[in-house]
Amino acid sequence: MRSKGLLALVVVVLLFGMAGCAGCSAYNRMVEADEMVARAWADLQAQYQRRADLIPNLVRTVQASANFERETLEAVTNARARATSITLSVEDLSDPEKVRQFQEAQAQLSSALARLLAVAENYPQLQTTEAFRDLLVQLEGTENRIAVARRDYNEAVRRYNTLVRRFPTVLVASLTGFAPKQPFEAAESAQEAPQVEFDL
Repeated sequence: MRSKGLLALVVVVLLFGMAGCAGCSAYNRMVEADEMVARAWADLQAQYQRRADLIPNLVRTVQASANFERETLEAVTNARARATSITLSVEDLSDPEKVRQFQEAQAQLSSALARLLAVAENYPQLQTTEAFRDLLVQLEGTENRIAVARRDYNEAVRRYNTLVRRFPTVLVASLTGFAPKQPFEAAESAQEAPQVEFDL
């Protein structure tokens, strides 16, 4: 009799131990996926910062080289100020409204930059300035890096969201506070990337 009770106790302990290990494994996988999202987000923010850092030099170069349209320069400067004032922490990536505001500010900056570059085509003396050409090359490279960083971030979010929504990890996720993250989506007004052509 006693041995049956002891055997039942051992079986119960083993079952809980195995379930606990499975829960630990699920938790650890979610932590790893969450860290991948955080790293991808940091990479994306670094590229946005790189673009923001190039803009003051671009504006100064344009101002110095031409009697440029003031309204266009102000629009770029204001869009940059707004885009850099909205910061998103990794914890905010689960909040659709905060992510939408960040994306909207970045889309407005992209739009203002595209307008600046379109207007710049009307200034041949600006087009021949070496500093302007160098900045355009850097800006184009940065826009390409932003596109890659967005793709990498969205892939990290997809993997994370799949993990936290899949059974049985969804049980561990709900108990430990792992919520789905928001992917980066283009604003409706920016469904296509601006095409910038330089006739240098």
